[in-house]
Amino acid sequence: MTVPPLTLVTGPEELLADRAVAEVVNAARAADPAVEICDTAPGQLAPGGFAELVSPSLFGEAKVVVLRGVQDLTPEQTTEVTRYLADPADTTVLVLVHTGGNKGKALLDAVRKHKPNVVDCPKLSKPGDRVGFVKNEFRRAKRSVTDEAARALSDAIGSDLRELAAAVSQLAADTEGTIDESVVARYYQGRAEVSGFTIADLAIEGKRYEALEQLRFALDTGVAPVLIVSALATGLRRLGKVASAGNAARDLGLPPWQVDKLRKQARSWNPPRLAAALRAVAAADAAVKGAGADPGYALEKLVLTL
Repeated sequence: MTVPPLTLVTGPEELLADRAVAEVVNAARAADPAVEICDTAPGQLAPGGFAELVSPSLFGEAKVVVLRGVQDLTPEQTTEVTRYLADPADTTVLVLVHTGGNKGKALLDAVRKHKPNVVDCPKLSKPGDRVGFVKNEFRRAKRSVTDEAARALSDAIGSDLRELAAAVSQLAADTEGTIDESVVARYYQGRAEVSGFTIADLAIEGKRYEALEQLRFALDTGVAPVLIVSALATGLRRLGKVASAGNAARDLGLPPWQVDKLRKQARSWNPPRLAAALRAVAAADAAVKGAGADPGYALEKLVLTL
């Protein structure tokens, strides 16, 4: 791998940023095992410190300078960086790390004019993005994982990419063969925060006892009853849309995996049963919003009705 002389790592996801930095450092070490690595941040730099770091050594040894948090550079430090970019040292590789946002935008614009190697590290806020991350982690580990297992692991661990990466590493090291839902459940069952959508899926699929168990756990851990009813209503409405759309279900704006799951769920439903279920949801919704004395009882009755 050719080591680019200037790399800009930008975005709030720390794990991805750390990996981008490590990739440059590892490539530089592969090219020259004796390369000097300097990893610092604005608060650690004395006046003139950056210029000293990036200046060539007396004997011309290779050097990698990683400057993190460049959005926090002082005006004087920013001037040092832009001055260096106009006349970089041939033996120095510079990696600038910016956490994203508008702070320090003027410096970013100045850096981009020098055509750096840019690595974007966005926050993976959407569930689908995190599932994709899990799949990529298993590919990095040269292991195969089912779509369902990747989603189950993402649901169980949450949005912290470091924890997700650690979980993938553990499963890859401790298991053999394709990783499926049963493997994830064996390691991480009970780790996930129970959501209304988990309960909705179980109830819609006719798994009443599992749904009741998860419902009670959700209520005990503080999930609002109104959110559970809302999830059940959403699940049933989506079920009806997919069932009635037929071959056009892919045009409903839902992810393909969700359409496939809803199609499987719809096989055990018919229009009269779906209409009755929606009426039961409406009654439960009224009950948890004050029309009933016990929201928990109303939800258990709804799950059993479904």
